[in-house]
Amino acid sequence: MLRALTDPRRLARPWKALRARSCASHGPAGPPEIQVRALAGADHGIAEILMNRPSACNALGNVLVNQLLEALAQLREDQQVRVLLFRSGVKGVFCAGADLKEREQMSEAEVGIFVQRLRGLMNEIAAFPAPTIAAMDGFALGGGLELALACDLRVAAASSAVMGLIETTRGLLPGAGVALAKELIFTGRRLNGAQAQALGLVNHTVLQNEDGNAAYHRARELAQEILPQAPIAVRLGKVAIDRGMEVDIASGMAIEGICYAQNIPTQDRLEGMAAFKEKRPPRFVGK
Repeated sequence: MLRALTDPRRLARPWKALRARSCASHGPAGPPEIQVRALAGADHGIAEILMNRPSACNALGNVLVNQLLEALAQLREDQQVRVLLFRSGVKGVFCAGADLKEREQMSEAEVGIFVQRLRGLMNEIAAFPAPTIAAMDGFALGGGLELALACDLRVAAASSAVMGLIETTRGLLPGAGVALAKELIFTGRRLNGAQAQALGLVNHTVLQNEDGNAAYHRARELAQEILPQAPIAVRLGKVAIDRGMEVDIASGMAIEGICYAQNIPTQDRLEGMAAFKEKRPPRFVGK
């Protein structure tokens, strides 16, 4: 279904829903809990995943996790996607974390399997080839915060994005340091968007508007800044940073060199040099 989004004639179509699949804890397939769309015109290249489970404040249950994994698997194959936004269709909420009511109905074995899949989801988001942005227009608790931390960039409403941490340091160490990360996890302290930015957990904060989507609009502006950049270089830059953070400096420099070597033979690199020489905007094609 998502492959059709690469057709420019269909980019302006409304949200497309992923149908829910049947799962043991839910019985028959229910209504879709996420929707996916690709933006048109000047925003061509931006894709959005809208979490829309109002009855549970976007809590991460089996169906929602299944649909997020399916969407990511399809979007990662779409070379037209240059930036991926995660947002909420539920006002005042980004994601409430794991669905604890659903978990109560699981056996210990089922809980273990679900937690593994949930971690797999976070890893898939973190490993998505194009830049990802979380638009946090409401609270992000537990696994909801982890989902946001798995994204490359985060924008939060200053007053309404209240966050609580779970047993993870994903995304915290570079921005907050080990001691502070431990303090937040040990105490379970909640932070608003402004406090989170002060600690380096979010990139930008905005004052919330009446529609409750100010963070989304700022995230979209951020995505628009990324769009003109050479897509291959951006993707390789993400790889170099992510992999380089996991190793020593010498190994990180080697990874950077490998990534740059992959960029050398691309048309986009030559186009960037030509555009600079001719003093015109570059026309990158992703090749």
